[in-house]
Amino acid sequence: MAAHFGRRLRKGMATAALAAATVAALSASQAPGLTDSDTGRQRTDSPAADTDTDPGATGNSPYYMDLPPLNSPTETPSDGDDDGSGNSGETEAGIPATVLDAYKKAEAALAESKPGCNLPWQLLAAIGKVESGQARGGRVDANGTTTGILGPPLNGNGFAKITDTDGGAYDGDTVHDRAVGPMQFIPSTWESWGSDGNGDGKKDPNNIYDAALAAGRYLCAGDRDLSVTSQLHAAILSYNHSQDYLNTVLKWLEYYRKGTHEVPDGTGVLPTDRSDDSDGPSPSPSPTTPGTTKPSTQKPGTTKPGGGTTSPAPTDPGTGSATPSPSPTPTDTVARLEDAGTGGLTAMAGDAFGERVSVRAESASGVGVPKVRVRFTIVGDTDATFTGGETIATVTTSATGTATAPTLQAGEKTGDFTVRAAVVGRTLSGLDYTATVTERQADTLVRTSDTALTCTPGGQFADAVEVKATYKGAAADGVAATATLIKSADDTTQNDNGPYFKDADGNPVRTLTGLETDANGLLKLPQLYADDTTGTFLLRINTTGGATLTVELNVEAATAS
Repeated sequence: MAAHFGRRLRKGMATAALAAATVAALSASQAPGLTDSDTGRQRTDSPAADTDTDPGATGNSPYYMDLPPLNSPTETPSDGDDDGSGNSGETEAGIPATVLDAYKKAEAALAESKPGCNLPWQLLAAIGKVESGQARGGRVDANGTTTGILGPPLNGNGFAKITDTDGGAYDGDTVHDRAVGPMQFIPSTWESWGSDGNGDGKKDPNNIYDAALAAGRYLCAGDRDLSVTSQLHAAILSYNHSQDYLNTVLKWLEYYRKGTHEVPDGTGVLPTDRSDDSDGPSPSPSPTTPGTTKPSTQKPGTTKPGGGTTSPAPTDPGTGSATPSPSPTPTDTVARLEDAGTGGLTAMAGDAFGERVSVRAESASGVGVPKVRVRFTIVGDTDATFTGGETIATVTTSATGTATAPTLQAGEKTGDFTVRAAVVGRTLSGLDYTATVTERQADTLVRTSDTALTCTPGGQFADAVEVKATYKGAAADGVAATATLIKSADDTTQNDNGPYFKDADGNPVRTLTGLETDANGLLKLPQLYADDTTGTFLLRINTTGGATLTVELNVEAATAS
């Protein structure tokens, strides 16, 4: 009892010390999902801090509140270094080998894909500690998969209310969602952020490699920079909307940054102090499959018609009367998703789309429903992304029920792809929008010099031909072009006489393909040579998009002096 009281006292002191600074920091920052005041757009998928409508990564599920020992993990513990919890600093600093490897691999992957995020692996370790005690002390198999770690049903009684979104596929519960795995993702968030961290072709929330990478991507959503204190705090709060949660994670982050070491899998220290005073996550029931019955998760209670039991209704401790069931959430009232004036979605490779997908969540009576999460997903063979580099973005509907996706950014792959909009937490028909990426184009092509291009028979032209391509007045970079020595203005077939380029072996070439303008829209052609034929010749340069330029080349005998 004394040790338990000591931990509670320390928690209270930590909360009081950090509360004012955290609130000030968050006031100066924007949690992802809110409107960017500079651009008017909505950032990509990270929940806004609205606990009624946005459950974060975990559905605000319970977590471990044990705090790290007071002694530094780099110190050698002595007989007097125990903190009252039975765990020394040296012991608590040990992270199971496979779990530690997963965190470090996730950090490396994010350093490559999102270097501006500055994700430290110690942050993943801190979150893994409070969510599952580092996968229950590193109880994972050779591939990094746990036996299943499952949170309580998210039925609205003390947690977010989330009606089943996965048919029990991840959590074995077809009534309500539950947080799953070592990083405690709810199924709907895993659907958005699930990752394959160990390269086995699967995205499994129970695998520490997959879950650690997904957690890193979630924390790095949008354009977050976790080296900025306010953005670090916003990222942690997006994971679980609790001030105590933030304080606890920050304490472990500070502790792990001072030093850690590897311990064998299955030997990590197990935390004991849960925010809901329970014994913590338990092994999950097997996910449901067709033709099987989901294991019951109900407590003994009243008998249901036709057999079975259901939990007794919770009672008000003051009156003893039954507590009414939670009111329907806004998501429960959505009957359909309608288009909200989305225009044509077309952009050139490398450009931002001028139109954004906009949808409206409506009730059965046609009224817009606010505070509903809408997930936008890019589907198809494309390298297009939303602003921030993600292929999935979740936006909360406005007061009119409208949700607008972040700006689409075209990649280099041309062709069609799909942007799919769906309501998170409801099985409703979504909306699909076709988006098209076209080749880079130029509408104007001009020489960068007005110097006449002349040469003597058998010689070479002194000046190379350089042109600039523009599109709607702006430099057109990466535009494909061809250059051909043509017979005449009326006959654009290749000329077999006159000026020519050379290939790698020095042979005459009169048509060049595979040319491309540089970042400034410039294209400089190779050296031109002349054969023994004199006269005026034409060089025709064509670009994707229809821009064409014809250049005169004169081959004249030298004038006698």
